[in-house]
Parts: sequence; C-alpha cells; structure tokens
Amino acid sequence: MNALIYKLHESRFLGRIFHTVIYCLQKELKGCESVLDLGCGPSSPIKYCKNISRSIGVEAFGPYLKESMRQGIHNEYLEKKIEEINFPENSFDAVILVETLEHLSEKDGIEIIEKSKKWAKKKIIITTPNGFISQKELDGNPLQKHLSGWNLEKMQKLGFHCWGLAGLKSLRQEVPDYSTGEDLTAAIKYRPGLFWFLVATASQLLTYYMPSLAFEIFCVKNI
Repeated sequence: MNALIYKLHESRFLGRIFHTVIYCLQKELKGCESVLDLGCGPSSPIKYCKNISRSIGVEAFGPYLKESMRQGIHNEYLEKKIEEINFPENSFDAVILVETLEHLSEKDGIEIIEKSKKWAKKKIIITTPNGFISQKELDGNPLQKHLSGWNLEKMQKLGFHCWGLAGLKSLRQEVPDYSTGEDLTAAIKYRPGLFWFLVATASQLLTYYMPSLAFEIFCVKNI
C-alpha cells in the first residue's frame, strides 16, 4: 500500500492537480540554482528539483544523513544542528525548511528564520503543520519531537505567503510513536488508511486555496 501511495504522491500529473509539496517546491524553486536545505532528513523532496545545481543538506541525525548521502541528493552535507551553523550573506538563492521548523523551540525557530533572510538571495520556503501537532520520537531520532507550533496567522505575520497542504486538518492526528516515519497514512485519523488518505488528498483541491483548513502550510517569503 505504501508503494502505491508514494507513486501517487510522486506523480507529476497528480501533483499539479492536487498541489503536492513536490509540485509546490518545483514551482517555487524554478528560478533558483543554489539551495540550503535545513533539516534535510533522509529523502528531501528537493531531489525532484532537477534545476538545482548546488545544494547543501544540513542534518544532525546520522542515519538520516547517511541515507540522503546514499541517494546523492545534495552536493554537500553538514552533520550539525541547524542552530549551530552560519553562512555569509547571500550565499544561496533559496533556503528551505521542509517539516523542520516545528522541531525547534519558537525562539530558535524565529532566529533561524532571521538568519535565513540573510543567507537567501531570492526566497525562504517553509513547510510545517498548521499549528502545534504533538509528535514524539520517530525512527529512534529524538530530534523528531515537535517543540513548537506555527499556524497560518503566525506565518503571515512573519511576512510569508501561505497555501494549504495535505488536505483537511480534521482528517489527521498525531503520528503514533511506533511509526517508522515511512507510512504516509500513519497520521490519518480514520481507517482504512488508504481510503481516508485518498479522501484527504481530494480535499486538497479546497485546502490549497483555504490554508486555514489545511493540516500543513506551504509558506514562501520573497527576499
């Protein structure tokens, strides 16, 4: 079932219709050649953006870093917490945080956004749950715990334009701590998971344009 869901999620045709994170990232990074990927994880969706000629992946959890390196997603890697890094101004066309911000405290999150404004020449892209969603350790990675919440109103006040992702928030729940992080239906509230995942996907036709109802938000700040 997971193989089918990933195939649907990665489909370029369906991504254009339902505005998946892959499609949105490809669209927003179209004019960018260099990208800093903060909290890149094991399988960053930046791998679908073929126009990127230089990217640096920052990841503190060793097994995730090794998997990303195995796939050859980035040109360069830093095995560090993102709170510990620094770069000169205008080092990258774009800085992205895909499912990363919620793993930081609010104080650290604000600080990394401010730093990203200096590092990025063109834009900052953030995806995050719409508000605080509890999450414990996954994949044996203590950094997977959620420490903060970033809703639509908060991101708009920080100067981001936002769209909805992942369908209706009401169809999803906290990912159970026994999940490996590989099951895209783990956060679906109802069963059977595949059916309700497809319902959530269909609801994305609405929530993309009404992000207040969405489970996640896709946020872009042009520099």
